Amino acid sequence: MTGWRIGYMAAPQDVATACDKMQGQFTSAASSIAQKAAKAAISISTPDRGLMVETFRKRRDLVLNLMKDIPGWKTNTPEGAFYVFPDISYYFGKSDGSSTINNPEDMCMFLLKDAKVALVTGEAFGDNQCIRFSYATSDKLLTEAIARIKVSLAKLK
Repeated sequence: MTGWRIGYMAAPQDVATACDKMQGQFTSAASSIAQKAAKAAISISTPDRGLMVETFRKRRDLVLNLMKDIPGWKTNTPEGAFYVFPDISYYFGKSDGSSTINNPEDMCMFLLKDAKVALVTGEAFGDNQCIRFSYATSDKLLTEAIARIKVSLAKLK
């Protein structure tokens, strides 16, 4: 349910009560459509859920394997999300002659323009050295996107 911004938790009552107070200050109510979708998602059979977990694990491993060949990118190994959060600071100060990479926003704009790959900066997620790469799509598209990124980054000197 990428992008639906809905969740639930199980915790001791005092922890749940404290979280409820905080959550009410940060978000508004989930739409009825998102609530019904969430109910359906957690109601699917275990084999189906297991298949999705395995699919995302394979996508994660594919992306990490392809990214290891990108000079200067430092990646983490996500354990519960569908994003890789590479540190791209190696490219700060590098240029292709018309664009200079000084921060993650510059990198995202350069890759959007040159590689036609949309990414977001890591600044909103707590790190101004990183970008966020989602692997919530097909293996084919992931492979193509990373190939384009490699070609574009090779232009930076």
